[in-house]
Amino acid sequence: MTIDDLPVAWRLSPEEHQAGWRALWWTVGPDGELAVMLVQRRHLSRDKYPRGWIGRRAGTPFDGELVIASGEAQRRVPVEGIGTRPSHLALLPGSRFLLTSGRTFPDAEGAWQRNAVVYSPDGRPEHSLCLGDDIQALVTDRSGGIWIAYGDEGIYGGHPESGAGLAGWNSEGVADWAPAGRLPDWPLEGCTAATEGDSVWLVWYSPKGTFLTRITPSTGEVTSYRSPVRDPDGFAVRGTRVVLTSRDHYKRTVTVTRAELVGDTCVETGRERVRVPGRVVMRCGQGRDGTLWLRAGRTWVRIEA
Repeated sequence: MTIDDLPVAWRLSPEEHQAGWRALWWTVGPDGELAVMLVQRRHLSRDKYPRGWIGRRAGTPFDGELVIASGEAQRRVPVEGIGTRPSHLALLPGSRFLLTSGRTFPDAEGAWQRNAVVYSPDGRPEHSLCLGDDIQALVTDRSGGIWIAYGDEGIYGGHPESGAGLAGWNSEGVADWAPAGRLPDWPLEGCTAATEGDSVWLVWYSPKGTFLTRITPSTGEVTSYRSPVRDPDGFAVRGTRVVLTSRDHYKRTVTVTRAELVGDTCVETGRERVRVPGRVVMRCGQGRDGTLWLRAGRTWVRIEA
């Protein structure tokens, strides 16, 4: 596979980049629509680490513009007065969307502060909620369920839902799914997430290895497979076929691993290193219905399982 074999889904144009727009948080909706939040450079500062877009910080409050691209069609939604520092973007039913900070902390009375805001289709905040601490991967399903894999600071930080490593929430901020001892080990860190039809997949690792966990929201059923990749950035599944990506941080290359689900294991069938259109950093991949969407700098490409 070469850079020319990867279909480009969307890219920030040179004209918009020259005009000061920077592409920050992004997601793919359940219907395959790409959503990217653009913010003007004047609102942003840059941390030394991590490098790339993930290290940019916005001074609150700030304005943004949400771009939703589906094929050749684009819709743009101005979002004014964003008062949080988001880490994740997600789409919800009814053209609503969610901006979520990765961290939350108890207030003086011990209540966990709200770290997520649900926005209306025209970019107005509807309500806020708390979705747990140290969010590493977040994906929404077709019915608006919010599925999260947490990091070690959340798992060991005292938040009740984060402590389980994985959690499912509704858009009102109520946790309505927990693993409840049905995982092969206790998670240490979330990696990435995907959906396939009505199933949700959360990828995480523990001292026993990395696991791909499939959850059926309607029944709560859980099935986990051992992953052939230690710490993947992206994952997608179609039937029994799997594709995973691992980044070379801040370089223009990724390792693409193909595999097959066999028994309780994901068996590698091929691996190659691929050049991509831009530098790859954390939170670069998300899977939807057999397609792995990969962010490489200001360009989004698709890799099929």
